[in-house]
Amino acid sequence: MKKFDIITIGSGGGAKISSPAASLGLKVAVIEQDRLGGTCLNRGCIPSKMLIHPADVAIEIKEAHRFDIHNNPQFSVDFAKLVERISKTVDADSDKIEVSYNKHPNITLLRGTAKFIDNKIIQVNGEQITADRIFIAVGTRPTIPAIPGLAGTPFMTSTEALRNTYLPSSMIIIGGGYIGCELGHAYGALGTKTTFLVRSRLLRSQDAEIAAEFQNVFGRYHDLRLGALPTKVEFNNNMFTVHYTCEGQSHSVNAQALLIATGITSNADTLDLINTDIELKPGNYVKVDEYLETSLPGVYALGDCIGKYFFRHSVNIEGEYLFDYLFGGKPRGPINYPPMPHAVFTHPQVAGVGATEEELKAKGIDYAVGLNPYKSSAMGMALLSDHGFCKILVERKSREILGGHIIGPEASDMIHMIIAYMNMNATLDDMLRTIYIHPALPEIVRNAARKAKTALDKNLVRV
Repeated sequence: MKKFDIITIGSGGGAKISSPAASLGLKVAVIEQDRLGGTCLNRGCIPSKMLIHPADVAIEIKEAHRFDIHNNPQFSVDFAKLVERISKTVDADSDKIEVSYNKHPNITLLRGTAKFIDNKIIQVNGEQITADRIFIAVGTRPTIPAIPGLAGTPFMTSTEALRNTYLPSSMIIIGGGYIGCELGHAYGALGTKTTFLVRSRLLRSQDAEIAAEFQNVFGRYHDLRLGALPTKVEFNNNMFTVHYTCEGQSHSVNAQALLIATGITSNADTLDLINTDIELKPGNYVKVDEYLETSLPGVYALGDCIGKYFFRHSVNIEGEYLFDYLFGGKPRGPINYPPMPHAVFTHPQVAGVGATEEELKAKGIDYAVGLNPYKSSAMGMALLSDHGFCKILVERKSREILGGHIIGPEASDMIHMIIAYMNMNATLDDMLRTIYIHPALPEIVRNAARKAKTALDKNLVRV
């Protein structure tokens, strides 16, 4: 049995440990059953944004008439060429990782599925290996719901939707989370008629006001059927029919394509962890302590498979934390997550950091709200904004910024102002001492901060 200093299972977020540790001279085995680079590079963040940006451009073309610019709305999209370019780009990046691993004298790349046969003993392709330290970074995969008739049909998950080279005339999306909304936006803007079947509401983990605004605006571009519970799927003559119930009534909808976006499942169930002392949490997520160590000493887990955060930027933080205290000489201490931001790259765009108003209410925190719409700003006027706002949540006594939420153009960029202030433990007064360029979009954030100050000064909950 071959022994390494480190075994990393997964080449996405796990790369934050594998490559720098190998550069220190440690012998590293990297186990990967798919293309190198993980979900983000191959079937997530990067290819989806490469598809979404053209969709954003398409919406600008379609809505140029609002600015008295007239064009032929029947523009065409070379969808196959677009998707092929995206796939070629991400595949090239993935291939570069494999080349670099194969050239590195301290990295052994093992292509296959890792199976634990005992504590710290892993089998890959019939070969048994072990290491003093093992890192589990296997990520997640799309959940496939048990809808009668679905199995065996050519439905898509996000994985297939990002490689599909045919633009369907119509598509049913089952699910209302960020994956379904992002891909539904991309296909819809590029020419597909989209119908969403959603159990409750869209983006339900967002601040309620943000979710309500999103649903209102998103519904202008897509057929939203809320409270829909799919009961059966049929596929005949290259057409899908999804039967569903809504408020006790039976309905059905037809489309050329079907996208399943009902959540994700931890890949930890592929590792045969039952043969080890590694404990799992509900949902097959790997249980870790405040040091990201599992219940088996010397084995750590990070990323989506631990079920805490589901972002590439969060696994990057976790990987850097583990490397720093295990190999970089930093003192051992519990992981301290900075305020964790997120964004949904749809139309409208959504971004947030910190607590939602609902979370503050549930905790009994005394807070004030400053909310400013895009239209109440100079750049909002230039954009002819008819939707969108920035919302800032402030603790009343300390004036600490507890959360920020933005919906509208460039939300994923503008949220970084609030992220920075929260990282520095800044107060509302720090935000208001800042000079904002006029007439740039961030004045919307400043205006929300001004309204939060008014709420505090007048002892109101919101302005």
